[in-house]
Amino acid sequence: MISFLIFLFILSIIIIAHEFGHFIVAKKIGVRIEKFSLGFGPRLLEKEKNGTQYCISAIPLGGYVKLAGDNLEEYKGEPDEYFSKPPGKRFWIIFTGPLLNYILGFFCFWLVLFWGYPMLTTKVGGLLDGYGAKEAGIQLGDKITAVDGKKVEFWEDLQKMVQGKKAPAKVRLAFLRDNKEFAVEVQIKEKKLADKLGRKRTVGLLGISPAGEVVKVRHGILQSFFLGIKRTLGLTFITYRSLWSMITGELSVRDSVTGPLGIFFITSQVASMGVIALLHLIAVLSISLTIFNLLPLPVLDGGHILLLGIEKIRGRYLSLKTERIITQVGITVLVSLAIFITYNDILRVFGDKIQRFLK
Repeated sequence: MISFLIFLFILSIIIIAHEFGHFIVAKKIGVRIEKFSLGFGPRLLEKEKNGTQYCISAIPLGGYVKLAGDNLEEYKGEPDEYFSKPPGKRFWIIFTGPLLNYILGFFCFWLVLFWGYPMLTTKVGGLLDGYGAKEAGIQLGDKITAVDGKKVEFWEDLQKMVQGKKAPAKVRLAFLRDNKEFAVEVQIKEKKLADKLGRKRTVGLLGISPAGEVVKVRHGILQSFFLGIKRTLGLTFITYRSLWSMITGELSVRDSVTGPLGIFFITSQVASMGVIALLHLIAVLSISLTIFNLLPLPVLDGGHILLLGIEKIRGRYLSLKTERIITQVGITVLVSLAIFITYNDILRVFGDKIQRFLK
């Protein structure tokens, strides 16, 4: 139950940030806002203020802001309606929703970096037979302090330094054992592993695993700000690379996409790891939602922006018939995608249990 409430809390923060972006810009531009809803379906709570209905609805998997005259069927030509505004102003109403999600993601990264986050040290907790580390005399409990003369404190940095090496190269490791410093040359061995994008690539390995020793790393408020920007841009780049890999068939869509069920399962695991882990999850989900929402697909914000561009070039609105067809196609695509993703999540989370039940 607690995991479900945390899941709803995270989802609500992301949705409110997104819809508030649409809301605040529409209000500033002078578009009348009829409804601001957190969730879909039957209304559970409702309050009207200054002509706008604020409500919480029964299905918490999204939300929406209803603007006056935001489709051609309802548009009456009033000055406070969405379609009365020029394409440039309507662009900002649409774009600010994803933009606030992006800013929320960055802000969460900034907080994580400033408050402190756990990092694995370079203490050795396991040795693999047939690899260079064991053959060179590395022992359990040794703490690696440098690779080829470059200092290293964390396991993540050690991996980056070593995985770029190619066999039959050797690396010189400095390490601490019983508070005494030693150095040894270790033979690199190559192996194919999946990278962050899920693609198989050949990496260099020493044949060691971490001991699980963790330290808390904190940065100053200004350094955290710039590191937060770096992480946000890095996640953006990786996400777009993943999307391209899925389009080209290099990466499996089935193994790379998750939906509400998958997010709930992830949340239930992350919840036990504390506030910092939850903030990190919010950052990743919020930035991912930004990127997904800006895809040029009908019904999504990116699709609306694409149609605005077409309207700007044509110098007039699309016809009502065309708008209906585009909306129907968009809804069909999104519903089909939602069914596929949910089915995939069920197999991923409960696949083993289903197989055992069927036997």
